[in-house]
Amino acid sequence: MTDLSVLDLSPIAQGSTASQSLANSLDLARHAERLGYKRYWLAEHHNMPGIASAATSVVIAHVAAGTKTIRVGAGGIMLPNHAPLVIAEQFGTLAALFPGRIDLGLGRAPGTDMLTARALRRNLESADNFPQDVIELMGYFQPAEEGQRIRAVPGEGQTVPVWILGSSLYGAQLAALLGLPYAFASHFAPAELDHALEVYRTRFQPSAQLDKPYVMLGLNVFAAPTDAEAKLLFSSLQQAFVNLRSSRPGQLPPPVENYDRDLDSVAKTMLAQALSCAVVGSPETVRQGIDAFIRRTGADELMVTAQCFDHAARVRSFEILADVHKSMSKAA
Repeated sequence: MTDLSVLDLSPIAQGSTASQSLANSLDLARHAERLGYKRYWLAEHHNMPGIASAATSVVIAHVAAGTKTIRVGAGGIMLPNHAPLVIAEQFGTLAALFPGRIDLGLGRAPGTDMLTARALRRNLESADNFPQDVIELMGYFQPAEEGQRIRAVPGEGQTVPVWILGSSLYGAQLAALLGLPYAFASHFAPAELDHALEVYRTRFQPSAQLDKPYVMLGLNVFAAPTDAEAKLLFSSLQQAFVNLRSSRPGQLPPPVENYDRDLDSVAKTMLAQALSCAVVGSPETVRQGIDAFIRRTGADELMVTAQCFDHAARVRSFEILADVHKSMSKAA
């Protein structure tokens, strides 16, 4: 049965604070560990009033220190924002602190707007060097060779699995060429999903890290006791997307009854496209939706996200999904 994992942006709800969001992230990670989720990833975004995970490696340390067994990692680090050596040192340190539990997903996008990207990395051409930077970064995790002049300490000799993240064919091609696991951002950019899967699987070249293709797909799952309750929870994410695409990013808004009913056609079309990979409903609706998505894509693992306004509702959503997953595993 396909494994389940958690993607967390540490959402800051309207009227709340980053401190509360980061505390919520640790609480959700502890629940996810108890419920049997495989890994817990945090994403790098900048200049986003509704996201508290900008300093991603710091938040990973916070979550890993408060859990015991679940894998914790980045989904992902936007590598063009950073020097590869710095990321090797950060994740080498995390691996030294939490052996066998740290993952490193790497993305090519800035994770923000262009003005903020300039503030982050100074040189916007750095995205063009992404393949070389990935190879350089992976090299720092290898055991140091005699006479090696630049070393990642901590980092060298550490086992830190590297993933390629993407929402286009670019990442699929690179992951296949390097023989790395591939995570596709279908939870918000699903347009190229089917084509990217085909490219990755047909062009995959085995590597020391991975002998056959391994795909993890992002999926929005909002689960509640009834379809109506789940749809209400989902409206927070719908509002956040409309606000973001309208250049009005803000904190995660509270749910609104029948939110999509009064939207204009442009907003409705945008949401239908961007959030087409979403399963929203009661336990039975979720079971059917998860089963259909796995059958369609052949995903090896699902990276589930749920941007719920109410933290208790978010925890409950992941609990319902875990129960559904267990029942599906028994039936398989």
